[in-house]
Amino acid sequence: MADLFSASRAANVARAAPLAARMRPRRLADYVGQEHLIGPGRLLRRLVESDRIGSVILHGPPGVGKTTLAEIIARETRRRFVELSATASGVKEVREVLDAARRRLEDDGQRTCLFVDEIHRFNKSQQDVLLPDVEQGTIALIGATTQNPSFALTSALVSRSRLFALEPLSKPDVAAVLRRAVADCEHGLGAEQVSIDDEALAFLVESSDGDARRALGALEIGVLSETRRPLVFTLDLARESVQRKALVYDAGDTHYDCASALIKSIRGSDPDAGLYWLARMLEGGEDVRFLARRLVILASEDVGNADPRSLLVAVAAMQATEFVGLPECQLPLSQAVTYLALAPKSNACTTAIAAARHDVRERAVIPVPRHLQDRHSAAAKAFGRGDGYRYAHDHPDGIAAQDYLGVEKRYYEPTDRGEERDLALRLEEIRRRLAGG
Repeated sequence: MADLFSASRAANVARAAPLAARMRPRRLADYVGQEHLIGPGRLLRRLVESDRIGSVILHGPPGVGKTTLAEIIARETRRRFVELSATASGVKEVREVLDAARRRLEDDGQRTCLFVDEIHRFNKSQQDVLLPDVEQGTIALIGATTQNPSFALTSALVSRSRLFALEPLSKPDVAAVLRRAVADCEHGLGAEQVSIDDEALAFLVESSDGDARRALGALEIGVLSETRRPLVFTLDLARESVQRKALVYDAGDTHYDCASALIKSIRGSDPDAGLYWLARMLEGGEDVRFLARRLVILASEDVGNADPRSLLVAVAAMQATEFVGLPECQLPLSQAVTYLALAPKSNACTTAIAAARHDVRERAVIPVPRHLQDRHSAAAKAFGRGDGYRYAHDHPDGIAAQDYLGVEKRYYEPTDRGEERDLALRLEEIRRRLAGG
């Protein structure tokens, strides 16, 4: 009787779980997506099938199946599945789990698969506690994280683990997950007399951004909000269920990847791509001061003297961002992005200062020529500092033929783009005059 009561309670709990949890596949054969990892002959699949899983770090965006894959690995390798949340577990809880895993292995010969969700939230001490048992094979550690393991985890743990990057699910994969949920009578909505039309399915797929959990959540909300049966899940119902698209944006890889895409799009003279990445970062909650700073840097780094006004536009956008704040600062930021994207490009100033600094760091320091040395003090004059200096304004066009460095060096080489084309001609004449020509 007690066993029947326990089974009944477990069934009730399972039915109360969200649709995304109920629809998690139980076998590797039913797993959708990540063919590059678990397709026939792929490394992770071979490790599971040969029961040589070891320590694994699964990293990727939310809703792509990290937890599900961990459960399947434990099930198919016949290991005891133990789950810890890095946000709720300290060193004490980790030690208790490891002690239990050792006893289980010694007493029954049963191995343990320890799944740590959001493992990047473990501090160094917590990660270090795992190392001996990971190294000895007492546990098969499976860590899940949305962050780049190389940055978020200790090098000691990373070196003892195999890293597998999970990708957002493809549109066909998300569509397959939704269709399965609608048709499944045991775990899904099959018993609810629900059908979904093609437009609604396409909308949920598009708005999910490869996140199966998000797509299933929207489907479930729409179904629960309607009492009529049979129910046709329409496009209008899908739009109501999604409400506002939740963007995946974090301070890790996404932040750096989007910033990189923004800069490279502007550098590549594509204003439309630049505006998209600006919008993506604004919608993701990016710090607008960071955006403004990056545009100021780009104005000198990638436009420079090909259009000197670019720096003025970028600085004005930065000041306007500080002055008006969100949401209005999106306007000057948008203006700066489009102006910089369409401006002629030159990195001559960037390469010039890089070359000069390299010489300062790596080569013998060039002494200041005597005629350029300061002579304000009486002692300086007595030592002849500044003797022979030719005052530029006393010469035609303000150019005095004299050596300002002491050695022959050319750092600044203007391009033939934009206003730098005229500067190149002027620089050629200036260098000729400085040399006494």
